[in-house]
Amino acid sequence: MDAISRGQGASTGDAAEMDTQTTDYAGGKMLADIDDGIGLVTFNQPKKHNAMSIEMWQGLEQILVEFESDDRVRVLVLTGAGNRAFVSGADISQFEQNRSEAEARAEYDRLTLAGRQRLSAFPKPVIARIRGYCLGGGLAIAMQADIRIAATDSAFGIPAAKLGIAYGFDMVESLVSLVGPAHARHLLYSGERIDATEAARVGLVNRVVPDEDLSDVVVDLARAIADNAPLSLRASKLEVTQALKPPADRDQAAIRAAVEGAFASEDYREGRTAFMEKRAPKFKGK
Repeated sequence: MDAISRGQGASTGDAAEMDTQTTDYAGGKMLADIDDGIGLVTFNQPKKHNAMSIEMWQGLEQILVEFESDDRVRVLVLTGAGNRAFVSGADISQFEQNRSEAEARAEYDRLTLAGRQRLSAFPKPVIARIRGYCLGGGLAIAMQADIRIAATDSAFGIPAAKLGIAYGFDMVESLVSLVGPAHARHLLYSGERIDATEAARVGLVNRVVPDEDLSDVVVDLARAIADNAPLSLRASKLEVTQALKPPADRDQAAIRAAVEGAFASEDYREGRTAFMEKRAPKFKGK
């Protein structure tokens, strides 16, 4: 996958697994590719360890709007350019202008809110391919993914306490849901960085693989997911998301509609037929 190989050290890629036309957003700091059911988003500011600027958040929103309605995209992969970072946090060069005072912080949050909400609500499966630094706001992005695959050289942390800031409740809620309150407190209070092995032990990532295997593992998983029935995937993601909410807040109507829609679909009939004929199904998302 050429584009995923950007995370192996180059901004243009040099592997042959994914042959796509790359589209630039945010002045080239966000890149998008689609191939074989996989939509790839690359955070492309390697000189700043892919730190997220306001423009990058706005570019991410544009990409996700397009990918959500594009039937060619069945699974989303998030990756960072270069081999030093997934996303190292917010672009601190914008802090003085956008975060130095409460009103400026509110404006920053306003300008990035749409991108954050769009990622949180993205209805298709999302994989975070992590190598290098995954810190602060970058970890918040990774935690919005459904699955996190990390290289052995990855580093994770939330440095809020060392910077005199506090992250929003949504990020802390995601952290607690993944690692539990004890590990969440340790990460938040200490501001320490942990390695990939420890991140896997506490439940922050799903799997750790050797650096050189990361792209292949992510591509194989993404393509396996992309081969599955899109309506089933959407229903499963919706149900997992709703299961994390208090019972009174769950959208039971949406859950029923998703389940019934899958059973009423052409794909359900195709799945049964393919099983009986002992062949691989060809799902259309209908």
